[in-house]
Amino acid sequence: MRRDSVTPDDKQCQEVLVERLKPLNFDCQFMYFGDEHASGSSAQVKNLWARRGSSDPVICFAGHTDVVPTGNVDNWAIPPFEPTVKDGYLWGRGAADMKTGIAAFTVAVENFVNNHPNHNGSIAMLITSDEEGPSINGTVKVVETLEARNEKITYCLVGEPSSTNTLGDIIKNGRRGSLGGILTVTGKQGHVAYPHLAINPIHVLMPALAEFSNTEWDQGNDFFPATSMQISNINGGTGANNVIPETVEVVFNFRFSTETTEEELRTKTHEIFDKHFSDNEATYKIDWKLSGHPFLTAESKLVDACKVAIKEVTGIDTILSTSGGTSDGRFIAPTGAQVVELGVRNATIHQVDEKVEIDDIGKLAQIYEKMLEALLLD
Repeated sequence: MRRDSVTPDDKQCQEVLVERLKPLNFDCQFMYFGDEHASGSSAQVKNLWARRGSSDPVICFAGHTDVVPTGNVDNWAIPPFEPTVKDGYLWGRGAADMKTGIAAFTVAVENFVNNHPNHNGSIAMLITSDEEGPSINGTVKVVETLEARNEKITYCLVGEPSSTNTLGDIIKNGRRGSLGGILTVTGKQGHVAYPHLAINPIHVLMPALAEFSNTEWDQGNDFFPATSMQISNINGGTGANNVIPETVEVVFNFRFSTETTEEELRTKTHEIFDKHFSDNEATYKIDWKLSGHPFLTAESKLVDACKVAIKEVTGIDTILSTSGGTSDGRFIAPTGAQVVELGVRNATIHQVDEKVEIDDIGKLAQIYEKMLEALLLD
C-alpha cells in the first residue's frame, strides 16, 4: 500500500507478490500488453499470471494492484500512501479496493499449501494493473492468452470489496452487462430569429429522447433487476443565446440483465430514433461501446463453498447479489468459469480516507482458505 500504484502503473507491487508466491512453487509469469513509445519508455500494462500445479480443477484468485487517484491529498486525514492502523482500521488508498484482498489471497494460499502441499488441482492468481482504468490491456488480454493456449480456469474468486454492512454479508455471483452509447444529432445552424432557415437538433431530439428514457427494456428476473438506461451527459450549443446549434450530443448507458442482449438493446434503440427521424431533415448516429456482457454463476460448487466458508468464519448467512458496477469477472465468466466476487466492505472505496477494518482482513483470509479446502481437497 505504500507504493503509489495509480492506474495503470503497478509500481512493482506485483514483484512483492511474486516474492511470496515463488517459495510456494508458483510458476510466475509477467504479461505485458499495450504500446511502447519510440523513446523507449513504456505505456504497457503489467499483469501477473501465477500458477501452482498443472492439473484441474483450477481455482484462480483475481484482483488488481492499481488504485484510483487520491484527489487533493490535503483532504486526507492520513496521507494516502502512508498506510496507518488507527481506531481498528487500516487507512490508505487501496485499503478496501483492493490491496488487502490480495493480501488475504496470499496468506490463505500460504496457509493452505503449508498444510496441504499435495492438494488436488491447481491454484492460480491473475493480477492486473489495469482494472481502474480503461481495462483494455489487463485481465481481458490475459484471459485471451490463456484461452489461446487452452489453459482453463474452473473457479474464479474475484477479491473486489463486495461486503456492505459486515464482512461476507453479500457476495456477487454475477454482474449486469454495460453498454454505452454516444448519440449525435445533426441539424443546421442558424439564427434563433429565423428558425425556418435552420434545423434545431435539440428540438428534434426532445420527443425521441422522451420515449427513449421512458421505455421498459425488460422486467429482470430472480437474479437481476430490470435493465436500466441512464443519460449521463447532454451537450449542445455554441455558447451564444442567439444561435441554433448544428449538433447536440447525448451520452447514455445501459446496465442490462440476462433477460435481454446487446443486439436487442441496439435494435430497439434504433427503432425508437428511426421512428422520430424518418420524416425529419435532422440526422442521427450512435457510436456504441460494449464494456461487458452480463454473467451469472447460479447455485454451484463455488457459490456453496463461499456460503459455507462465510458461515463458519463469521456466523452469518450471505446474500447473493448482482448489483453494482462491473468487474473483471466479466472477462473470465465467458470462458465457462464459475465466478464469484467476495471481499471486504466497500463503504469507503474510491473515497478520501479509504479504510478497512483490520479484523476483517484476517477473517477474509480464513474464508479464502476454507474455500480452498472445499474445492481442492477430497
